[in-house]
Amino acid sequence: MSVAATIGWVALAPVALADAVFLTEMVAGLLPGGRAAPPPPTGETRVAVLVPAHDEAPTLRAGGPALAAMGRDGVRVLMVADNCSDDTADAARALGLEVVERHDPVRRGKGYALAFGRDALAADPPRAVVVVDADCAMDAASIARVAARAAATGRPVQATDLIRADLNGGPTVQISTFAMLVKNLIRQRGGRRIGAAAVLNGTGMAFPWEAFARAELATGAVVEDLALGVAMVRAGRPPLFEEGAEVWSAASSEAGTREQRARWEGGFLSTAAAHAPGLIAGGLRRRSFAELWLGLHLCVPPLALLVTLNLGMAALLSLLGVAAGAWAPAVAAGALLAGVGGAVIAAWISRGRRYLSARTLARVPLYVAWKLGLYARLLLGRQRLAWTRTERVDRP
Repeated sequence: MSVAATIGWVALAPVALADAVFLTEMVAGLLPGGRAAPPPPTGETRVAVLVPAHDEAPTLRAGGPALAAMGRDGVRVLMVADNCSDDTADAARALGLEVVERHDPVRRGKGYALAFGRDALAADPPRAVVVVDADCAMDAASIARVAARAAATGRPVQATDLIRADLNGGPTVQISTFAMLVKNLIRQRGGRRIGAAAVLNGTGMAFPWEAFARAELATGAVVEDLALGVAMVRAGRPPLFEEGAEVWSAASSEAGTREQRARWEGGFLSTAAAHAPGLIAGGLRRRSFAELWLGLHLCVPPLALLVTLNLGMAALLSLLGVAAGAWAPAVAAGALLAGVGGAVIAAWISRGRRYLSARTLARVPLYVAWKLGLYARLLLGRQRLAWTRTERVDRP
């Protein structure tokens, strides 16, 4: 093997690893059949729904009845109004919700709000806690389903977390909504079918009380849900994916979507860099597939960045082929790019056409160009990452 070919294969290896993990989850998630999820447990479970909220008064005025409806059938709903500068607490009380208020300008973040709510529940703890964001909607059957499974298995459970389709939204909204479908349904389903742990999404997630009571919640992590999932896997409680339960949020505006994606993707990349190597090493050392695969899953960047990396690598290795005649790595890079692109198109044909119009699909290169600017700002530390209220076009 020539020196040029060796350089090409070494350069391609990290992208090939990410592609292999992505394609495994996508193929397993898109294929019909597969290992089905077990039926939900039967019997009643004492449930508390914990709703962290920061400046959500507009949400409550428009879609508060959906939150209030979760309190039926003996379910306790507790809202934590965290460092609010508006009348979130009053709006929640007007709906009949139980509210606790937290004021701490130094320790800010959703994790602190969850810890504060847990302390309020501790005096009369439930069997299971379901976390639902204030701008989301989850029906009683879905709440009961994830809570019952969490209580029965002693493991966290993640519902299918999706954004409502909005083909009238702008390109950024549609593409981001489709990317959520890929990440939170197809890849989660694929992971479940191969026996991997579910990835916690921050809303629609249920915990048995004994696990929630010991969880390290009071952190300022931007993606506290991802860090919490890592901790649960390491503690021997790998989360489960419950496809039959759903939690929904409305699409955001173009500006709100851009801010939300920047916040989440920046947090994901920093969390992945901090935890992926240790998870992979620990999974190999302890022969824990759940730990190993979560580490590998964290090696897969967000969809737009993954496509960008594949395009860039194919172009660079093609130049290497022209310059040094080492074409094998370039051919492999092209095959990987085709595979990733084919999986995305298959997901769009299968489930995505109601989320992403064909016209908008053709504008994906412009979206990728915006993402390159975003990643540059993240790399330079110029992108602000904090827990803020997401602007919604239509409230549930």
